[in-house]
Amino acid sequence: MQLTHDEIARLSPDKRLALISQFWDSLNEQQVPLTLTQQTELERRLATLEHDRGQSVTWDALKVELEQRGL
Repeated sequence: MQLTHDEIARLSPDKRLALISQFWDSLNEQQVPLTLTQQTELERRLATLEHDRGQSVTWDALKVELEQRGL
């Protein structure tokens, strides 16, 4: 099935986003190579993941704190 530009344009934004999501999900890691900058950032985030996880709070704890502050 091939959609024309006009057919795509007539789809609702939600349907177009759903199609984009389906296309994206159909690709594997080898089909979407990272740039050097992206790879460097990914490695930096992975390296700090455990430390960051130790500094995190649960949503329930954050929600209570925000409610106490009146936010």
